[in-house]
Amino acid sequence: MADFAKTIAEAYTFEGDSLELGRGVHEGKLAEKAVVRLPLATSNRHGLIAGATGTGKTRTLQLLAEQLSAAGVPVVAADMKGDLSGIAQPGETGGPAEKRASELGQDWKPEGFPTEFLSIGGIGPGIPVRATVSDFGPLLLAKVLEANETQEQSLSLVFRYADEKGLPILDLADLRALLTFFDSDEGKQELKGLGGVSSATIGVLLRSLVQVEDGGGTEFFGEPQLEIADLIRVAPDGRGIISCLELPAVQDKPKLFSTVLMWLLAELFEQLPEVGDVPKPKLVFFFDEAHLLFADASDAFLDSVVQTVRLIRSKGVGVFFITQTPKDIPADVLAQLGNRVQHALRAFTPQDAKALKATVSTFPTTELYDLEELLTQLGIGEAAVTILSESGVPTPVVHTKLCGPRARMAPADDVDGTAKASPLYAKYGTKVDRESAHEVLARRMEQSAEPAAAEQPEAPARRRKAEPARSGDPLTDFLGSRRGKTIQREVIRGMFGLLKKRL
Repeated sequence: MADFAKTIAEAYTFEGDSLELGRGVHEGKLAEKAVVRLPLATSNRHGLIAGATGTGKTRTLQLLAEQLSAAGVPVVAADMKGDLSGIAQPGETGGPAEKRASELGQDWKPEGFPTEFLSIGGIGPGIPVRATVSDFGPLLLAKVLEANETQEQSLSLVFRYADEKGLPILDLADLRALLTFFDSDEGKQELKGLGGVSSATIGVLLRSLVQVEDGGGTEFFGEPQLEIADLIRVAPDGRGIISCLELPAVQDKPKLFSTVLMWLLAELFEQLPEVGDVPKPKLVFFFDEAHLLFADASDAFLDSVVQTVRLIRSKGVGVFFITQTPKDIPADVLAQLGNRVQHALRAFTPQDAKALKATVSTFPTTELYDLEELLTQLGIGEAAVTILSESGVPTPVVHTKLCGPRARMAPADDVDGTAKASPLYAKYGTKVDRESAHEVLARRMEQSAEPAAAEQPEAPARRRKAEPARSGDPLTDFLGSRRGKTIQREVIRGMFGLLKKRL
């Protein structure tokens, strides 16, 4: 036991600041001197928190988030069940966390951490997080729409056309109007230089839009869009602010919330400057239920995720994926995750046994444990840990009894009240409807309708009415046509429907 404690203590001792994970266990005995740590400097080398349901993944996330905040590092975390919200309030004296600290030989005191509660589009309690359709982009939108490769490419054409013509696509009503226009003869003519979009593809996309609108898209897409700088803040006392994205109200909309999380990560990648290796991260992002992001994803989408994860480390951002088994994560992404906290796995079925073997194969070899046996016998709040040292070398795998969080391990008392008291609520609480694509189209229609009426010749009552004058602009001509006016009526009905729902 003394040799084990010395080996682990030496392997997990670092020059710079570190996060304390717990104490090593060998042959069923706890070694208090075998302290297991994670260097703060390598917490942006990404990580994986995995394990079966109920094994303690959320508490591990909370443990890391608390210590990162205390070190002055902002955190973004998905709160799937609502129980992570308790991180804002001190833990319970005499509870399981204090008992665990006593077992590990630690001092423990309850403590709450500075927290902002966010929600997707204001669905559920929290400061509304929104994004414009244009900023979300065709790849992420295709994931939400469950679009195939052809439909994804068609969306890209729509976005490119809108950019070239200066048509802001802020919400789904804008996208619907553009898609319907492109299904017309005039619209197809406009897209000739960029490629074509078939009527069948547009029909599928329009039907998918209905599902997205009903599934939270109406609330999420629009303005004011969240500014990424508001996620990278520290409290007056120097602690990093934890931005907790509350997801209980959208648990039945997995494609939406998983893709929104990816959009946040992509925005961080796009907007943050390169910083290289830093003593501590600029931000750490916890991506819960990560398997939902990769389910049924296109190759182009997966390539974008891999590139983002690979390169965002140089922006000072660390990403931890939380899921049940490593096989939920594509190999190219898994290869980027240097820090591993593996909770217990179950092996009740042949599929479970196969997943167990695959998980063991992703760990460094060790003579201290039979990993296949260990991973099925870990208790709640225990994990097999290996991390990247400051020199970038994986540490020995160690059975770790994890520390207990200092904050409450249950939902906070008043998430909605806390969110509305935040200065960010005044900034994002009310949805804004500024001029966008459907309004630009409507104005063009009005401008083309007046000359057309003035130039229309007098005709006998029995004579067929003359066709509206052509302006030379296919889009303007279309808007003045019967079908164009029908589209505008649909857009207006959609706007009133949104206003009515909001009121």
